[in-house]
Amino acid sequence: MDATTLYSIGELARRTGLSVRTIRFYSDSGVVAPTTRSPAGYRLYDLDALLRLELLCTLRELGIDLATIQRVMDRELSVAEVAAAHADAIDVQIRGLQLRRSVLRVVAGRGSDPEETKLMHRLTQLSAQERRHLIDDFVEGTFGTADADPAAVAMIRAATPDLPDDPSSEQVAAWVELAELVGDDEFRARMRRMAVRQAAGHPPALESEAGEELMTFTRRQVTEARESGIDPLTDRAAPVVDDLVQRFAEVFERTPDKEFRDWMARRFEEAHDPEVDRYWRLVWIVNGWQVLPNLTPVHSWLVPALRTDRDV
Repeated sequence: MDATTLYSIGELARRTGLSVRTIRFYSDSGVVAPTTRSPAGYRLYDLDALLRLELLCTLRELGIDLATIQRVMDRELSVAEVAAAHADAIDVQIRGLQLRRSVLRVVAGRGSDPEETKLMHRLTQLSAQERRHLIDDFVEGTFGTADADPAAVAMIRAATPDLPDDPSSEQVAAWVELAELVGDDEFRARMRRMAVRQAAGHPPALESEAGEELMTFTRRQVTEARESGIDPLTDRAAPVVDDLVQRFAEVFERTPDKEFRDWMARRFEEAHDPEVDRYWRLVWIVNGWQVLPNLTPVHSWLVPALRTDRDV
């Protein structure tokens, strides 16, 4: 085979694996034009045409459209330029497929109904800019007219949830729940009340009064109890609660009786709003941040445990 060799359309088909009909289509389109014709009028192609056809096959297998290939053949675009642009386009497609995969896994795992499935799909299809606008609208709608602590508002803005390109099913589920939460007027009111309380200089003081050592110990004990599957309303929780009540009573110089338990429950309840705590936990999950043990709320387990009637 050399530069002077001419090939019939049938020979090109055998060398490239393409059908005669396909080569004829490319030839009629002008992408791989015949070099000449035989005396009988049959199309003949030289080595350059064969190489162009092989390049065309490669680019088509990579998903590049025929119009772009024509521009490459006409030297209006280089293969490198086309490859770079196409790689970027594939990146977008991959991110979309990864997101769809995560949504499908959440749907399968949760046994979602059609309405929830449509909601998840719609919320996860939002662009990064649209997701940020959703949170900005929440911040403005919640704190725009409230006498909130600027530092607290800045912290919320700095911790804007940002769904990654390849989210896990847990991150997708957290984002969907978060999107629903920030759109709820009741939750916005709860978030606003906490901000106003803090701005007024009345932050809950229980944890600071109890001290870092006791609070660290409390979080560790409650976390272990929760991870062990101990229901705070059952007798299995009693040893944990009794020990904590005794330790808090010593710090606050109180008698560890029912009255003190009720006092502890009220103070822990005031110190945390479960919905607000849930917001921050969802933000951590969506952003892929490590959930720090010293920031894990204990009230959701401890308050009901303290209020459970037991002989003390």
